[in-house]
Amino acid sequence: MTTVIRRSETVTLTEKRREILHAVGWQVSSSVWSPPTDAYETENEYVIRVEVAGMRESDFEVTFENGLLLINGVRPDVAERRAYHQMEIRFGKFSTAIAIPGPVDLDHSEAGYSDGFLTVKLPKAKSTYVKIED
Repeated sequence: MTTVIRRSETVTLTEKRREILHAVGWQVSSSVWSPPTDAYETENEYVIRVEVAGMRESDFEVTFENGLLLINGVRPDVAERRAYHQMEIRFGKFSTAIAIPGPVDLDHSEAGYSDGFLTVKLPKAKSTYVKIED
């Protein structure tokens, strides 16, 4: 898997969270959508899977800041003119934010895109305390 995760430096966590929550809320006027996302943990890592077909790995922006994983991108629509009879596939800007419940080892994290899924793996940080025996 190619690592595409970076630390966010330009926007504060509060500003980004407010922007995402506003964008993905139940508002008809919003042009930003949120793809189906699974987040789970194993013994050693947190795993996030985002279902968004028709993309390339380079189309995603994945950032991590203060325990919040942010995934953004744009899924382009084809330019041809057409009359829809049914339209369920979303195009354009998308964004999702996932709160990670514990500390992670960001230096060893991985992200990769395959078969329509972006998978982000965040290894859990090793415990830094020493248990004292009685």
